[in-house]
Formats: sequence, C-alpha cells, structure tokens
Amino acid sequence: MCRLFGLSSAPRRTRATFWLLDAPDSLSRQSHREPDGTGLGRFTADGEPRVDKAPIAAYEDRAFAQEARQVESATFVAHVRYASTGGLDPRNTHPFEQDGRLFAHNGVIEGLDRLDDHLGADRSLVRGDTDSERFFALITRETRERGGDVGAGIEAAAGWIAANLPVYALNLVLVTPDDLWALRYPDTHELYVLDRRAGGLHGDRHLDHSGRHGRMRVHSESLAGQPAVVVASERMDDSPEWRPLAPGELLHVAPGPAATGRVVLPDPPAHRLTLDDLRPDAAASQRPS
Repeated sequence: MCRLFGLSSAPRRTRATFWLLDAPDSLSRQSHREPDGTGLGRFTADGEPRVDKAPIAAYEDRAFAQEARQVESATFVAHVRYASTGGLDPRNTHPFEQDGRLFAHNGVIEGLDRLDDHLGADRSLVRGDTDSERFFALITRETRERGGDVGAGIEAAAGWIAANLPVYALNLVLVTPDDLWALRYPDTHELYVLDRRAGGLHGDRHLDHSGRHGRMRVHSESLAGQPAVVVASERMDDSPEWRPLAPGELLHVAPGPAATGRVVLPDPPAHRLTLDDLRPDAAASQRPS
C-alpha cells in the first residue's frame, strides 16, 4: 500500500532528514512487495516547489530512494508508491506539482475516460498516466474556479469523483508553501494526524519517525523546539496523541501550525470498489505491505 506523509511547521521553516526507504535489508523480504517509486516535495524560502523523485526500476533508483535527504521547508509531502495505474516512470511518480502546489495520493479511481472527458482542456495539466495526477488536475481546476480556495476545490473534486466514478480510495496530502490539506475517503485506508507540541509528548524530544518495514524515516532536531502537525498513513512513533482521520474528513493545517478538520464527504462512494473488483496489479498496490 502506498505510504503518505505530510508535515507542517508553518510559518517557521524546519530542517529535516528524510530516508524514503530506510533499512535496505527489509526490501529483500519475500513477504513484502517492493515499492515502485519514491518522492519528496518541499518549498524554497521564496516559495518555489522542489521535488526529488524517482521510480524504482533499477539498482540506481533504489540507491536514490535510500539516500538521506537533508532539506528545509515549512511544509513537506513524501510518498512511497506501489503502482496501480501507469508504468515505472518519473512522470508517474508522486508527488506531482501543479500551480505551485504539491500532491500525493493513495487509492484507486477507475473510469478514467470519463474523468478525462470531465477535465476537458484541463487534461493538459496531466503529464503522466496515473489516476492520481488526473485527480489532482480536477482539484486544480475546481480550486481555480473557487477563487483559489484549495479546501473547497478538494471537496468539489472528490465529491464529483465519489458520485460519478468507481472508487476504491481517495486518501491524499496536498501542500503549498504555507498550508497542508489531507483527505481520508472513504474508510478503506487509515490516515493519521499528530498535532505535535514543541518537543513532543515529553517537551524535549526531536522528531524521529519510522514507518513499518523500513518504508520511510524522518528525523528533525528542529522540532525539539517548535510545534508541527504530521499526517501519515500509519502511526510512526509511540505517541498516544496520534488520531485517525474520520472517513470523509478533510484536514486543513494553517500557519501556526493550527489543524482543523471536518467531514466533507459523509456518504460512501456511489460506485464503491472492493479489492476483488480491482485488476491484479491495482489490488496488489492497495494491500498492506
């Protein structure tokens, strides 16, 4: 299953080290599928988006994914991909960038011909083959049509897809230089949020988060002295303050950082997919890994 990670310490910038694939020996475990791509997105001090990403199609790509990346930003988004749509190519690897925003997604959307028709001229925003980037293009259009209100754009785009297309899951993280949004929909996959005070639970700890099976690790000494909000596909440390987003909940983290959430999609998809409905490769990408 794809791994999502987002972090906001806005308005303050944070120095952090990311290992998108930690513990290399875990990749050889036959009981776990190997990832198909990794990516990390953040912003410069001038607000310009920066993305480091690569598919995992060769030894060199795996070495890229295991390399420690020391970066600085007020917001971050990271993703470990298990491909469901689109080949192993940089253009299909998350996160994606549109209109100065960065986006990553975990889930499956079908009926892509109909989605392409609905996008119309905005299909030109999509450079690759994935359902995820098409979903992002719809968010971008709906946001533009709502005067730049990203939350309203996410709600409108996800609502249209839920009403009109076959859906397995629409979990996402979207960041700008100052804000972070996350959506869990429906209840297929979990998505967690940690509203972390400066120094964490004990007040004097740096951040050191690790995913299961060596899929991602994040370390930041800066967060021993400043607060942050973290969103992840799994609890990444032993803090009891992680909470799961409710199904259909849209979380917004504004500068502060201050997190607020509300359920914007209370009903299940009109055409809800199960694992048995998916193509074998898509189903494999959504199973726990």
